[in-house]
Amino acid sequence: MLRIAAALVAIVCWAGLAVQFSVTYGQQQDVLVSLWIIARFFTIITNLILAVTMTLVATGRRVPPNTLGGVTLAILLVGAVYWLLLQGLHTLTGPAAFADLLLHKVSPVLMALWWLLFAPRAKLRWSAPIRWSAYPVAYLLYALARGQFDHKYPYPFLDVGKIGWIQTAINVAGIALGFILAGFLLVWIDRWRPLGSGRSSR
Repeated sequence: MLRIAAALVAIVCWAGLAVQFSVTYGQQQDVLVSLWIIARFFTIITNLILAVTMTLVATGRRVPPNTLGGVTLAILLVGAVYWLLLQGLHTLTGPAAFADLLLHKVSPVLMALWWLLFAPRAKLRWSAPIRWSAYPVAYLLYALARGQFDHKYPYPFLDVGKIGWIQTAINVAGIALGFILAGFLLVWIDRWRPLGSGRSSR
């Protein structure tokens, strides 16, 4: 069941990424340009990381509990930011709406359930959320650097050109605080959750 459930998560992510690429390619008619555009988004990068991670799990590879926890927290951030800040900003239909559903809603829910039910339990340390924050920080630097280069920012709350550096910093600080607090909550849940694999993947 562990590997079958992991395969389901991976399939959802790969499908969402494929549909999103198809939609973007249909607009741009250029593979490299399409990849460049979708690679701007935290949603795309995180779903790609999740897809690879769960593909490894589904094929029997051992993935460290710390990696599983970090990927779970990252995809939950995708879902939370979408629900709180991004939902309803654009009207999507057809394949675009389907990709949006898979990447923003289905994959976070499925990964959260998989982690609760199958991830090795009681393996996370209280220092883990600080290490996990390296990924969103790296993405933030990448997104801002790209924005300075082409003047296009992936999300309204990061759009320095429109809201300025101070408001951007406030937005980032709020999201960062929520991410770290959610990380500590994940570690706390890991301490008491009754389900999950008992073996270590370290």
